[in-house]
Amino acid sequence: MERRLRIVAVSPEAEPFARTGGLGDVVGALARALARAGHEVHVVLPLYGVVDRRRHGIRPAGFDVPAWFPAGTERVEVREAPRSEDAPHVWFLSHPAFDRPALYGEGGGAYPDNHLRFALLCRAALELAALRCPEPDVLHLHDWQSGLCAADARVVRGPDPRFERTRIVFTIHNLAYAGVFHAGAVDDLGLPRALYNLHALEFFDRLSLLKAGLVYADALTTVSPRYAAEIRTPEHGNGLDGLLRARADRLHGILNGIDTDEWNPASDPHIAARYDADHPEGKAACKAALQRELGLRPAARRPLCGVVARLAWQKGVDLVADAAERLAAEGIQLAVLGAGEPELEARWQVLAARNAGSVAFRRGFDVPLSHRVEAGSDMFLMPSRYEPCGLNQMYSLRYGTVPVVRAVGGLDDTVEEFDAALGRGTGFKFGPASAGALAEEVELAAGAYARPDVWRALVQRGMRADFSWSRSAGAYEKLFASLVAERRRAEADGAGAPVPG
Repeated sequence: MERRLRIVAVSPEAEPFARTGGLGDVVGALARALARAGHEVHVVLPLYGVVDRRRHGIRPAGFDVPAWFPAGTERVEVREAPRSEDAPHVWFLSHPAFDRPALYGEGGGAYPDNHLRFALLCRAALELAALRCPEPDVLHLHDWQSGLCAADARVVRGPDPRFERTRIVFTIHNLAYAGVFHAGAVDDLGLPRALYNLHALEFFDRLSLLKAGLVYADALTTVSPRYAAEIRTPEHGNGLDGLLRARADRLHGILNGIDTDEWNPASDPHIAARYDADHPEGKAACKAALQRELGLRPAARRPLCGVVARLAWQKGVDLVADAAERLAAEGIQLAVLGAGEPELEARWQVLAARNAGSVAFRRGFDVPLSHRVEAGSDMFLMPSRYEPCGLNQMYSLRYGTVPVVRAVGGLDDTVEEFDAALGRGTGFKFGPASAGALAEEVELAAGAYARPDVWRALVQRGMRADFSWSRSAGAYEKLFASLVAERRRAEADGAGAPVPG
């Protein structure tokens, strides 16, 4: 490590405290990896009502911070989690706005005051950073909920001198969530009307807090190289592709890693038997146990395909449903775990009832069961219509479960196409977002599964791939260090710190 960096991360979620998906996994794991590498890392989170204070030992920090709004300043109590020497310092912002049954909304809808709630996060986080980590080298912001930090630090009430030397990095975890609110939110947040234009925060006659990060950060990252290229196109740019093309020299695709301690078949407490690439025998016991648990027919030599996903259009789980009975007719089993769109949930319940013994569906998000699906399946299906990075395909590889994926985003970056003739590859990829293309690829994989020696080598290649956070964190370290060096060169030249945008 060339130099110890001082990093403040602001995020709406981080495991193990609060998460709804990959964002929380990434923020928590990256912070730990950077801290283990010797950097001073602070993570600032909302203290949601769902956070288990007792389990995590969260205690008052003994001070509060202000959060400015046009209607008046809000006082926000600061709490903290206990930490060890090589761990990040995790701070929580406690306020009634966060003390609700869910993170972002209930009953399938978002809380109508989310713009105020996450402006509160941003403004209190900046005050906290100024007190506990003055002049940080890097302010690392995650998704639209933290985007206002960039605008506040750079332009909202004039450049904030406390962060003049700080480099701001904004990470896009999923561009589809743009933090879009009614035009009146501009006044609610006290934003200058001059910022409500196409080149700043206006987005099709509404306010986008994601754009606050995209426009005013010094560097942009997203969670895979392929996705960084895709979001600069009209097909995947969600109306922001022009801005992202304009800032292409500041956009970096850094592949997420996975927590190799939590996701390790050699030590996983949730699975029926432990195993690894050199001693894979336990995987057969995991498959048999999963079949028993889910009511699938015992069938050691029939392929079992796992799915763990939000039941949403993005994830393409409807394509699996369209192909389910074709696959079941060929003796291929399906184990599906997830929740989401009510129509899809109902459809999977019908499919499981109609194809008992071949198709199993469990509604909900069950972490221990997700581990057992990974360990007990032979293949893992991810036919996403778009996928910024994806984590389950990397969990699958580590668990010897061969991924069958659409060649988009991080799925394309992390799965190497199987080539029997050359004896290489780690999985199977297809192009069209159709049930037919998915079924054909699963059938191709089933053909390889029927050749034990070929399958064994394919599985072992995947299990030996390195998707640890140490590799990914190294890429962030390199980016952060380059931004700090750029700032120093600008200061030496007398140019100061340029405002992006």
